[in-house]
Amino acid sequence: MPAELTAADLVTGLSTPWGIDFLPDGTALVTSRDDATITAVRENGDTTDAGRVDGVSPGGEAGLLGLAVSPGYPTDHTVFVYYTADNDNRIAALTLTDGSVSAQHDIVTGLPRAANHDGGRIIFGPDKLLYVGVGDAGNPSGAQDLSYLGGKILRLNPDGTGADGNPFPQAPLVYSYGHRNVQGLAFDSAGRLWAAEFGQNTWDELNLIRAGGNYGWPNTEGLTNDPKYVSPQRVWATSEASPSGIAIWRGSVWMAGLRGQTLWQIPITGTASTTDAAAPNQTGEPIAHFAQQYGRLRTVVVAPDDRLWFTTSNTDGRGSPRPGDDRILRIPG
Repeated sequence: MPAELTAADLVTGLSTPWGIDFLPDGTALVTSRDDATITAVRENGDTTDAGRVDGVSPGGEAGLLGLAVSPGYPTDHTVFVYYTADNDNRIAALTLTDGSVSAQHDIVTGLPRAANHDGGRIIFGPDKLLYVGVGDAGNPSGAQDLSYLGGKILRLNPDGTGADGNPFPQAPLVYSYGHRNVQGLAFDSAGRLWAAEFGQNTWDELNLIRAGGNYGWPNTEGLTNDPKYVSPQRVWATSEASPSGIAIWRGSVWMAGLRGQTLWQIPITGTASTTDAAAPNQTGEPIAHFAQQYGRLRTVVVAPDDRLWFTTSNTDGRGSPRPGDDRILRIPG
């Protein structure tokens, strides 16, 4: 990996891009948080409108957020989205036919919503189950309450029910808890789930997720020696990161920084099981790329051609838009 990376615009002129996933033919689907639209982006940068998600109520950090393409897309033509409705956050399934979404139906409702801390990242794991980051929605103590779905990572069947093997019979959707606001989820080559999480005033976190793990919020923030809680793999001052999306690419976690305006590369140095509480830290020293170069960074994904894409988030109300924002940038392979 070169010490200095280069990136080039793939698409410009997007409005609050948030979630991205890829269809089998290499076309990306990109959500707009505030416009509630989905844009199809081809490998050459051409774009087309794929339609609108109904019932989205944007405001603050809320709106149309994550998107995940079904592992069975070649036969079921299904795309999943996480969105904010008037009174809750929801996960919906949509059918994509002839380039447009239709047949929207909710599979999960009642996730807590707020102006901030809505979470919103959704991805399918190697087990073909749906993993969901749900923010605490401004209720920190709820992150420790298994009956409250905020401040959690959920693990779901594609119909929205809790997956077999989830750790809490009394909370069948919950996979891990004690989170503040997870917006980054990615699986590595060993099948381990990584999550990036906003801190409050002190420490942002990169965590390795363990089924049933308690990640401490609001009782602890950052590194901890308390055996009740899972300590993060890496922490940053909130001014350096404020992380949203992550991706695994070429042996590292790549993490988008909003306030930090940096693409962080965190080398993965070990493959210890996430169930091994005594395992040493599995990461090397983080490396900063593109610091302050493109403004706020929201989402990172690996394209089917093994090139890394990342998005800016300068039109989200907290940035300073530049000509061409918001944009998708691509790092050459």
